[in-house]
Amino acid sequence: MKCIYCGNAESKVVDSRSTDEGNSIRRRRECLQCGKRFTTYEVIESTPVLVVKQDGTRQQFDAHKIKSGVIKACEKRPVAIRDIEALVASVEKQIYNSLEQEISSKKIGELVMEGLKELDQIAYVRFASVYRDFRDVTSFIEFINAFK
Repeated sequence: MKCIYCGNAESKVVDSRSTDEGNSIRRRRECLQCGKRFTTYEVIESTPVLVVKQDGTRQQFDAHKIKSGVIKACEKRPVAIRDIEALVASVEKQIYNSLEQEISSKKIGELVMEGLKELDQIAYVRFASVYRDFRDVTSFIEFINAFK
């Protein structure tokens, strides 16, 4: 690892610690030439997953978008943020474990709805009302009746 102060390529690791719940490693290094210390982080490189939208466009998967949608659905509901983060992490894990490089936004929505159904029924219905894009009250009522 190149020293950020003098550019020397030789350094030694002084301390290593797991960070971010074990998803990365923080290393304190000391340059063998100038003796100054600096910090580096080691993270697992993941293959980017593309989301195929309903109109056929593609964009890189972003778990923050899922979290944002779930937070909106859970607004004014007794759902802890740690439960929301666990749901998002579960969906993200399922997406990456599928080993697919592309996933439809519809599939992501279904995964989120499965999790919300267990987490909070009102949030589930709220999310479904936006996700399923009901065209009229009748189709929404049919959805609610099927949910019971």
